[in-house]
Amino acid sequence: MSALFSKLVSLLDTEPYRLVVAVVVIVSFVALNAAYLVWVERKGAGRFQRRPGPTEVGPAGLLQPVADGLKLMSKQLIVPAGADSTLFRAAPLMVMAPVLMSLAVIPFGRGLAARNLNVGLLMIFALGSINVMALMLGGWASRNKYAMMSAARVVSQNVAYEIPMLLVVITLAMVTGTMDLNQIVLQQAGGFWHWNLFRVWVNPLMPVTFLIFYICMLEETNRAPFDMAEAESELVAGAYTEYAGMGFGVFFMAEYANIVLGCSLATVLFLGGWQSPFGLLPGVGWFLLKMYFLVFSVVWVRWTFPRTQFYRLLNLSWKILIPVSLFTLILSAAMIKLPAMIKLLRALL
Repeated sequence: MSALFSKLVSLLDTEPYRLVVAVVVIVSFVALNAAYLVWVERKGAGRFQRRPGPTEVGPAGLLQPVADGLKLMSKQLIVPAGADSTLFRAAPLMVMAPVLMSLAVIPFGRGLAARNLNVGLLMIFALGSINVMALMLGGWASRNKYAMMSAARVVSQNVAYEIPMLLVVITLAMVTGTMDLNQIVLQQAGGFWHWNLFRVWVNPLMPVTFLIFYICMLEETNRAPFDMAEAESELVAGAYTEYAGMGFGVFFMAEYANIVLGCSLATVLFLGGWQSPFGLLPGVGWFLLKMYFLVFSVVWVRWTFPRTQFYRLLNLSWKILIPVSLFTLILSAAMIKLPAMIKLLRALL
């Protein structure tokens, strides 16, 4: 039995078997999260707004995501007259594909990543730009004025919020000296005071840096109070107005998959990844606990704050987040070089 297990493990370490297993695991993980985060969202919304949420389909409404999935798959996929059918059909796939590829480099535990790249952080942000393009193409290809207006919003708000998020990521890359996500987690080993969130001796504004990343993550995932891509109270259903059935469903699966990806990345960059807050028994359980805590906070924010006005959304980025994130970048660079500067001054004096 042990020989068979060892042979199976060695088989999984070789290509293309490792790639096939990784794809199956990632797709299953994303599908399960996308389905049941909808249930969590509905139950959370019910509790925050003093109503029960789903209760009828299965115990506590646990089978509601299954019923919703069957309903969406039974609906006809309709391409509007005059729409660009190729781009219209490709847009949902273009939204989902980058998330699946990005999750391949997230280390959920020690050695527990589909692919360990020394530029994994760069890869995630390179693929993230495709998401904006997909939403823009979906709205433009629909030949619907509401969808096109929403697509224009998507581009402008993502340009605004990509800048402070990238400045935060550059700050983290400069502090850690690497873009390898595994190495970033390993540098945070030990107690929670070693997490990048609390490394105030490197940058006194590191908690503010995390807050900026969190706000930008809400915007990147099109979550309230920044859900301008959908904005159903203003633009019918935003960029998704003309989509029906699983075309509509894939967009929302991608939204929840992006939430999981954003919270996973925040866990890796700021909360120690799989490291225990007490330095004991690190593992995938700690990673999932931190990640799902952030996911719950995203749902909490969604049902607590109303949608902001569009010009306020842009003002928040251009007038507050970008200057503050740029200041934290400069401050981190100064703090890193400070010991060398003091040593040089002593040598000169």
